[in-house]
Amino acid sequence: MDTLSILKALVGIESPSGKEEKLARYVLAYLRELGYDAFIEDLNVLLSPEKDFIVTTHLDTFRVLAPFHFDGEYAYGTGVCDAKASITAILLALERIEKLNFGVALFYDEEEGGKGSENFCRRYKPKKALVMEPTNLTIANVQYGGLELRMKVKGLAAHGANPEKGENAIEKCIEMINELKKLKDAVASVQFINGGNEEDYVVPDICEMRVEFLFKPDVRAERIMEKIREICLDRTELTVKEIYDGFISGDVAKLVEQAVKEAGLKVIFSEMPSWSDAVNLHYLANCDTVSFGPGQLHLCHTRNEHVRLRDIELAANVLIALNSLL
Repeated sequence: MDTLSILKALVGIESPSGKEEKLARYVLAYLRELGYDAFIEDLNVLLSPEKDFIVTTHLDTFRVLAPFHFDGEYAYGTGVCDAKASITAILLALERIEKLNFGVALFYDEEEGGKGSENFCRRYKPKKALVMEPTNLTIANVQYGGLELRMKVKGLAAHGANPEKGENAIEKCIEMINELKKLKDAVASVQFINGGNEEDYVVPDICEMRVEFLFKPDVRAERIMEKIREICLDRTELTVKEIYDGFISGDVAKLVEQAVKEAGLKVIFSEMPSWSDAVNLHYLANCDTVSFGPGQLHLCHTRNEHVRLRDIELAANVLIALNSLL
C-alpha cells in the first residue's frame, strides 16, 4: 500500500483512548502480512520488544473532532498527526527493511494515563528508544518537565445586581492565573475553567480550572510546586494530577542525528514540551530516549490537525537509515 492508503486506513479506524483494540488488531495483521512475528500484549502491539533499541509511538488518539480528507499535499483529520502519521512511517519502513535491527512498540493509552508504556516498562528494559511524536522532523532531545493541577476556588454567592456583597470565584481564579503566569521558570497553560451558569443570575461561589506548568530540565518540578503553593496558599484546593522532571537525551540523539543526515534531511534539534511515552521509558525503564516524527505538535488535538504526506515518507527514510546504523 502507498502512504496515503495506509494513513487513510489507519485514520478510518477510530481509536480514542480506551478503544484501541480494533486498530491494534489491524496493525497486527498488517505486520504479519509483511512477514513479521508481531504480537499483542495487553493492547500494545509489539515486535521484538526485547531488543536494546526500540522505535515506538502510540495507537490511541484524542477524541474525534474531524474526519479524514486529503488536499493533494496534506492529510487532515483527528489522528493524522498524533500519531498515525508515525505508525504509517513505521509500516512504510518495515516494508523496505530486509533485516530488522530494532524493536517496535505501539502503545495504547498514551493520551490518557500512559498505561501502555507503563505496562511495557514492567516487562522490558530497552536501552535506547526513538519515540515518534510530531516534532516536524526535528530531533527533540530536550524533554520538558510538567506539572498538571486541578484547582478549586471558593467564593461567596450573591445576587448578580449586588456583586459587592459576594466574592466572585471566577474573578479570584483570574487573579490567581495572572499571578501564576508571572512564574519565571515555568510556562502556565490554562486549559479549562468552569464557574457559574447561564440560568442563575448570581456571582458564582465556586470556580474550577485545570492548569499545566511546563519547564526546562534544569528546573525541578518540586521547586515549581513550592512556588505555586506560595501563590495559592489558603486561596484554592489543589490536586496534583501529574508531576515529572524533564531530561536531556544522551547518545540516542547522536544516533538519530546520523540517521537524519544519511536520509538527506537537515539536522535541527528542538524541545518536546508535552508529556509522551518517552517520560515513562526514561523514568520507569532507565531508557535513553529521543523524540522525532512527522507533523507539528501545536496542531494536535484541534480540528485543524494535519500532516504533509511527504514528511511521513521522509520519516520512514530516517527509520531505514537508523536500522542500517544499528
